[in-house]
Amino acid sequence: MTKKSNDINQTLAAVLHLSVFTKYFIPLGNFIFPLLLWMGKRKDSFVDQHGRNALNFQISTFLYMVFLLTVGVASFIYYGVQLSMGEDFYFINEPFQIETFSEAFPFFVIAATIITLLLGLFVLEIFAVISASMKASEGKAYKYPLTINFLGSAKPNDHHHQFNQSKNEQFNDTQKQTL
Repeated sequence: MTKKSNDINQTLAAVLHLSVFTKYFIPLGNFIFPLLLWMGKRKDSFVDQHGRNALNFQISTFLYMVFLLTVGVASFIYYGVQLSMGEDFYFINEPFQIETFSEAFPFFVIAATIITLLLGLFVLEIFAVISASMKASEGKAYKYPLTINFLGSAKPNDHHHQFNQSKNEQFNDTQKQTL
């Protein structure tokens, strides 16, 4: 490969990483644009590796966010029901009042924890995406933290295929090579 094609692939990989920030302007842009860029140049191993990493990280952070929000909603419902025990469970014109802080303390701890984790996930995403795009522009590989590998490697290891041949097939292959 020439130096110019390497530079183009490095730039494309860097843009691929940065394209995940389109989610702040276009819904699901963090999946659509990296996927389109990755599919366009997937045959290049450098772009393929960076595209898979970027998409795996976006899928992982999405699942972490969904999990945290689900836990938050479930705890909100659970503690809301706990706090309203002994009262009718419907909305009335009077404001909701908590008589003792100790009754609501577990809810506040869980809410603060979930908000802190969501904020940490947001900061991690910004830091990791910028780091990945800088590494890609330098022509280096980058492994995102906390990533679940949904999109595995493109090519299976070639050395496993040679062991799948029987002894006769291996013998015949060597005989064909010598003839």
